[in-house]
Amino acid sequence: MTLLRAGSATDTGLVRAVNQDLALQTTSLFAVADGMGGHVAGEVAARTAIETLATVFRTQPNPDGLVGAVEAANREVWQQGFDNADLRGMGTTVTAVALVEEDGHDILALVNVGDSRTYRFHDGHLDLLTLDHSLAEEMVRNGEITAEEAAVHPHRHILTRALGVAEDIKVDLWRVQPIKGDRFLLCSDGLTNELDDTVITDMLATIRHPQDAANQLVEAARNHGGNDNITVVVIDVVMGDEVDEEQSAGLVVPSEEVLEAEAAAEARAHRQAEAHAEAEAQAAAGPTGPGQEPLLATGESLGQPDALVAPVGAPVLSRRAERRIKRRNRRIARGRRLVTLRTFLFLILAAAIIGAGYFAVRWYDTNSYYVGVDQGHVVIYQGRIGGFLWFHPKAVDHTGVTVFQVPATYIPALQAGVEETSVANAQAYVRNLEQQQREIQATAANPAVTSPLVPGTPPSTTTTMAGVG
Repeated sequence: MTLLRAGSATDTGLVRAVNQDLALQTTSLFAVADGMGGHVAGEVAARTAIETLATVFRTQPNPDGLVGAVEAANREVWQQGFDNADLRGMGTTVTAVALVEEDGHDILALVNVGDSRTYRFHDGHLDLLTLDHSLAEEMVRNGEITAEEAAVHPHRHILTRALGVAEDIKVDLWRVQPIKGDRFLLCSDGLTNELDDTVITDMLATIRHPQDAANQLVEAARNHGGNDNITVVVIDVVMGDEVDEEQSAGLVVPSEEVLEAEAAAEARAHRQAEAHAEAEAQAAAGPTGPGQEPLLATGESLGQPDALVAPVGAPVLSRRAERRIKRRNRRIARGRRLVTLRTFLFLILAAAIIGAGYFAVRWYDTNSYYVGVDQGHVVIYQGRIGGFLWFHPKAVDHTGVTVFQVPATYIPALQAGVEETSVANAQAYVRNLEQQQREIQATAANPAVTSPLVPGTPPSTTTTMAGVG
């Protein structure tokens, strides 16, 4: 028998005007959704996804049913955006954990779409179970950038998967063995963008009750900056299986799709490690052989200019042979000087080519601009979308315009980046978007959209006890 105890909390943060996150906490199903879209659309997407997930999962409470419930939620969000122009372009992430029975045993089924995350706190260690479906994280998995670079990448908030973006969605699935004493954390990126793993680990290790842990995690993220909505669900396994350390490696079983993605990432990392080790070995080995020296050297110490130094016991050379050897030595010396000159000229030419290439790449990068979105604000960047070689885009104009001040239909394009040839053209583009939004609001017959969401809904303070025989 497995017994769970849970708590949840959510907060709008210090920057956003509306909370587009939503948590779900029932007797056997727990989830976090992080909506995206216009002033209302993100709330609608998150609410629609959570309600559909809960309704459909009840009809088939097993791992496949949980995947099917997420797929149904995706179709519902997509259909609402397709039918309603005011909601077009909306979407949401979702990560969910369900206590189910499979083959006569209790297991936790875990699903994920987007960059909301699920962690497991086991034996004092915090492990990230889910994979982020964001542009920056996929670049990390492909070996294109490091995890440190991904943390500050200008496109780190662009998702590669989200509910409502397309009619069909790929859902990651894991099966997790519920172990007594384990603690699970579901959260939106508003938490992980503000708190690092060390802080989260310390709080999960020291705060006993899951509701208190959820409340204090949200409060800590808000105090650290609160740049986004923050939502947390903490789940404790009060009763469950007991295993030793040797058995703990098999507690988390990913689906075949997740295994394939992880295997591909591991193979890329292995190839990079081998290449790095080979380069270090070659550098440590040094030159492959000794330098070539002249066959004979001159011996000014003997008092005879250009006299030959012969080894002890060597036969005495004739004057004719000595002159022949001298001429050979002079040719070798001239050849060395010629090689040195050619090497010098080659280095100058190579430096010129590298310098020209550097300035050409820099010109190509810095003569491009685009309009993008960062933390819900419209920003003008200098550089190429996604960066080019070692040049990364930099913000040149924080326009002060939020995504709520532009038509919702343009938000997906802005999230991907809209290229312009100059800062002036980019600024004109942003002003045009603002003007279009003002015209839409001025001419709409009913500009206020009724939403089932209630902004500022206080966090749940109830404790859920879930048991599955």
